[in-house]
Amino acid sequence: MKVVFVGVGAIGLPMARQIKKAGHIITGVDVSEQSISKAAEYDIQVVNSIKLAPEADVVVVMVATPKQLADLISEAGQKPTGQAWVVMSTVGPDAVRLAAQQLARVGVNVIDAPVTGGTARAATGELVIFASGDKNDIDYVKPVLQAMGDVRNVGENIGDGQAIKVINQHLCSVHIVAAAEALSLADSLGIDPKKVLPLVEKGAAGSWMLSDRGPRMLKGTDVEVTSTINIFVKDSGLVSDAAKSCNANVPLLDIAHQRYVAAAAAGLATKDDSRVIETWNKN
Repeated sequence: MKVVFVGVGAIGLPMARQIKKAGHIITGVDVSEQSISKAAEYDIQVVNSIKLAPEADVVVVMVATPKQLADLISEAGQKPTGQAWVVMSTVGPDAVRLAAQQLARVGVNVIDAPVTGGTARAATGELVIFASGDKNDIDYVKPVLQAMGDVRNVGENIGDGQAIKVINQHLCSVHIVAAAEALSLADSLGIDPKKVLPLVEKGAAGSWMLSDRGPRMLKGTDVEVTSTINIFVKDSGLVSDAAKSCNANVPLLDIAHQRYVAAAAAGLATKDDSRVIETWNKN
């Protein structure tokens, strides 16, 4: 299939590479010179505007925020490329529903398909994809989705995929902060966190986030970035907004969100999200 991939950044590029590896014809869209240069290393051509992209069967959208999604649709105008747009960003249910309404007016079908798994699983084509929308639309784009990971059809209502991702990000947000607090507690108790981590991570107190983020928490500020503090400021904020919209009580999420905001305010916004642990070090 002919694919346009919008947002070939840290997670978008490995996703785009998997699409290319599966034999599809792909063009990227990104405004970052660094992203454009990196994509070129893998023989993926990138243009800096959706208007410059070639006609496509499928447009995959991997932008960072709801505003960027809205701006992309505005930029695409009345004749957007592609007959199906797959929104794989974490933008929340309301944003993707609005996008679907706007694009339907110009004849474009939207599939709501956010992902989880991070850069590591993006690089191996093992993401979990929460796809919602018309079954025929999902089937149409499935050859592209399956190149990137395991497609879970979660319902026909646009926004259901984002709702599942909101729940996913609630748990991710809380688990990362819980891991940081526990390792900080070990240090305060006078026990080397590097000795504590392998002792607890495989037991009942373990979690995927503890095992994945824990080792990076025990390193310095300049640890390799796989997901930024800013991403979790945004994602935990989306969870908070979604909870408010349905009058759900999420006190643990609210505490976690405050930690990410504090980390960003401390100058860690573009650092790895594991560096939220430094909000304890600074107290």
